[in-house]
Amino acid sequence: MAKAHLTLPNGTQVTIEGTPEEVHRLLSMTGGAGAVVATPASGRTPRRGKKSSKRPGGESVSDQAARDVDLAGIVNLVKTCDEADKIEASILDRTSRVDRILLPLYILSKYGDDGKGLTSGEISKITKELGVPVSQPNTSTALSGAASKYVMGDRVRKRGEPVRYRISRRGLQYLHEVIHGKTREG
Repeated sequence: MAKAHLTLPNGTQVTIEGTPEEVHRLLSMTGGAGAVVATPASGRTPRRGKKSSKRPGGESVSDQAARDVDLAGIVNLVKTCDEADKIEASILDRTSRVDRILLPLYILSKYGDDGKGLTSGEISKITKELGVPVSQPNTSTALSGAASKYVMGDRVRKRGEPVRYRISRRGLQYLHEVIHGKTREG
């Protein structure tokens, strides 16, 4: 069954139900003026797609972030940078979650664009590609907890809104010491 809602010129609201052909015929007789909704033949109302937040340029937030940060490039930098062997031995082969989470921020700061930050979801994707996965919720919790003294966020944390994190000067010093085998902070 198809259904259509229309408003007549005098303000009367009419709902038409019937086969698609009948509804189409009635709408064509009335001129179809003011028709609001025509549902599909299944009788169900169509579902709305997930809305994506748009930036002034017309692209969604996730499109903007994907364009700004090259996650695969960061993974390749971790594997090919001058410190790659030391990183593997001192971070990737060990179990410190904070060190694993700080690693992509360290690489982005040292070898990439320091002005860009990473969200907890992007950090989680990078750790997964490196073979030492840290889930997004665990990443987010660590960034707001144990790793908070080593990172800076671009905004105050609010549920459902992504925060872009960058590593602080203190975090750079800490991870440099971890990578080069100097004493580790608690």
